[in-house]
Amino acid sequence: MEQKRVIRLKGVSVYHAGQYRSERAMLREGEMVLSGVDLEVSRGEFVYLLGRVGSGKSSLLKTLYAEVPLIVGDGMIAGFDLRKLRRKDIPYLRRRIGIVFQDYQLLTDRNVFMNLYYVMKATGWKRETEIRERIDEVLHLVNLEAKSYKMPFELSGGEQQRLVIARSLLNRPEVLLADEPTGNLDPLTADGIMQLFRQIAERGCAVVMSTHNTALIENYPARAILFAQGGIREVDLKAELGL
Repeated sequence: MEQKRVIRLKGVSVYHAGQYRSERAMLREGEMVLSGVDLEVSRGEFVYLLGRVGSGKSSLLKTLYAEVPLIVGDGMIAGFDLRKLRRKDIPYLRRRIGIVFQDYQLLTDRNVFMNLYYVMKATGWKRETEIRERIDEVLHLVNLEAKSYKMPFELSGGEQQRLVIARSLLNRPEVLLADEPTGNLDPLTADGIMQLFRQIAERGCAVVMSTHNTALIENYPARAILFAQGGIREVDLKAELGL
């Protein structure tokens, strides 16, 4: 049986994020970083986005989570048509995808539990019992169940990133988008994060991750998309790295 496609892009152009008055102004004034992008990702796939700084990896991720509008080409993620997406529908899209940032973006005045509780209330969860059960589940998955009453500043960098991953999983997303998630971590901590991402993919959530960390790629080979010369192409990591 064919795996369900959770991302499908066809003939897509990607622009840098910017403050544009309208989509027409974006087409006229915006800086296009990628064109002719075709990409499909299936449920449970692990996909690396590789390329130099400025090659369009982050801009593509921003297009997928609708921070940058898609105005050229066709795109679908987690059942949402990115070309037809209305601004009021963006929060509903983001309940179906998880986003992991390099800089964490945690609420520094709330403990681990309340960081997750706030997100769940903001995304429509009502029943206290279900909220607490789900928080317990994701904290167990990322091995933070003993740190639920710690403040973010009391956590190590790796623990803070695990909390970000837990937050991204609260709504049982179909896709997890991660932008350089190990960029600020030491090698041992980064290895633990990679093991966690692999577990998440094995559970059926597609993981799309941008990275420059070649050591991680060698230790955790997966499908890879190279960004270069204003486009993307799939590369054979085993051949490229001699694995």
